[in-house]
Amino acid sequence: MEMYFCPLFSGSSGNALFCQYGNTRLLIDAGKPGRQLEEAMGSIGVDPGTLSGILITHEHSDHIHGAGILSRKYHLPLYATPGTWAAMEGKIGKIQPEFRREIQAERDFYLGEMGVVPFPIPHDAADPVGFRLYGGSLSIATATDLGHFSRYVYDQIAGSDLILLESNHDPDMLRANPHYNALLKARILGDHGHLSNESCAEALLRLVAAGTGTVLLGHLSGENNTPELARRVSTEILAREGITAGKDMRLDVALRDRTGMVYTIRSKE
Repeated sequence: MEMYFCPLFSGSSGNALFCQYGNTRLLIDAGKPGRQLEEAMGSIGVDPGTLSGILITHEHSDHIHGAGILSRKYHLPLYATPGTWAAMEGKIGKIQPEFRREIQAERDFYLGEMGVVPFPIPHDAADPVGFRLYGGSLSIATATDLGHFSRYVYDQIAGSDLILLESNHDPDMLRANPHYNALLKARILGDHGHLSNESCAEALLRLVAAGTGTVLLGHLSGENNTPELARRVSTEILAREGITAGKDMRLDVALRDRTGMVYTIRSKE
């Protein structure tokens, strides 16, 4: 069997990730308007009505903007922690009781043919989680909105075949940004904010050493980063340890404003 993954959108202006194993199709987050999400899924041949559900990481608008719309239109269950439900209920509109599913961090469950492991993440939200998804012996993990890359987060995602990891900002660009006030800059740079390019690259070293073959840099800031810079920082830090991106592992950038490619993960057995 194979797992399929596509970053429909990944960035500070909206996030939605598609994953499939067998007949089970999921979105992780739905942080763009419903029409944009429909068009993005259509571009990779996915009918939104065939989704098995939507997993929500946390209640910030760039992760839930279209969640209620898709749930109501296509009768899709939404999966979120109790704290996230409480924080987002006034933002996504009325959700029918049968489509409201509460999950708990560190309590894995099956959604169709796919195993789902939610794990807590260090971010300034009510009850945020990342996800590791299993399809047979294969697994894909998403870890964004991280104020820091803790040993705990490493333990949850290490060994995944594909990881989407946050590479949000360049600290110097952020500090020099005239549009951000001091409070916002401190929030982003804090232990419950967002992961910088350098911190992402250091985490990447450990994850590649643990066996991950494909890493996508995601959740890039539109004002405090560029895809080229994020890629260069990770490539250079990997190279210092003798790891060549494109040869020893695959390194790509998930873009903010357009749908990425569909990645196929196959068992090595």
